[in-house]
Amino acid sequence: MINLQQVLRVFDTKPWIAHLYVTEQCNLDCHYCNEFDNSIPHPAVADLKKWMDHIRELGVVRVGFQGGEPLKHPNIVELVRYAKSLGFCAVSMSTNGFLLNRQLLADLEEAGLHQLQISVDRMTPIASTRKSMKSILHKLDWFKDSKIKLNVSGVLFKETLDEMGQVIDTCLDLGIPAHARVVHDDLVHDRALRDPNASEPLLRFIEQQEKLKRSGEKIHSSWNLFDYQKKMLRQEPVEWTCIAGYKYFFVSSRGKFWLCSQVRTEKHILEVTREDLLSYNRKKSCQAGCGVYCTAEASLAVSHPLQYVGREVAGMLASRVSRMQGTGAGRIRDLATA
Repeated sequence: MINLQQVLRVFDTKPWIAHLYVTEQCNLDCHYCNEFDNSIPHPAVADLKKWMDHIRELGVVRVGFQGGEPLKHPNIVELVRYAKSLGFCAVSMSTNGFLLNRQLLADLEEAGLHQLQISVDRMTPIASTRKSMKSILHKLDWFKDSKIKLNVSGVLFKETLDEMGQVIDTCLDLGIPAHARVVHDDLVHDRALRDPNASEPLLRFIEQQEKLKRSGEKIHSSWNLFDYQKKMLRQEPVEWTCIAGYKYFFVSSRGKFWLCSQVRTEKHILEVTREDLLSYNRKKSCQAGCGVYCTAEASLAVSHPLQYVGREVAGMLASRVSRMQGTGAGRIRDLATA
């Protein structure tokens, strides 16, 4: 939920959001991911707390726990509780959900976790991604009485297209917000994961999600991000200034300051000053076609706040009209056979 602190961050010069890698270890090995390294030990709790102290002192109001797989850290509940005690207005986490159990969910809720995103790419696992609905479906019922807001996200690429619709339909049938976003390129290892000549199926899937959201379904994505992804796939220009490293930044499990998950520095977070952050308030050479969507969306909001809000309001009005007229689509399976 957007509160006053977050609204102010759109207009002031303080940082807004930070993602903290509480570990870079993971229990899976998805082929598109470059955000795990099982050779790196979990960072010490004392270090993670120091880094969170500094992140908060810099002015950050939202913190997200990342990995690797954050649930692998043996003190994850304590870390969530500490983040909550620092006064962050939102504490979130991204997980593959494999290590989640009922007691851990209850402990995370008690500690103050606001939002949990579970990554699911297919109904069934394959070699390139084992993040499957089959593995976590029974756990989704646990959230019915939980204060933690759940959403399910998927990475959209050639090998997930055939089952991603079923993933989203399953979530919608259960009343769980869901979305799938186009895979981003691996800038760290210079791997192109998107084929510019094979964008049409991905584009159609984005448009299907748009239709579902317009019909009132719980598609967990903004209208601005739909528009951005469509332009990206069509290789159309988008006018914006990347705020990575300024309003939005990442901190690795070794305390290194990263502009985003793909653009990394060797500077330690405890050495980072407000002046350092301000120096990144500029366009980046890598922002064209950027697939780090959390950063891209925040950048769109900061770069063109009125345009951003206008597009969201227009989308909500169109959705309301569509529902009143009863013209909305029900599920991706309905769209596919229409």
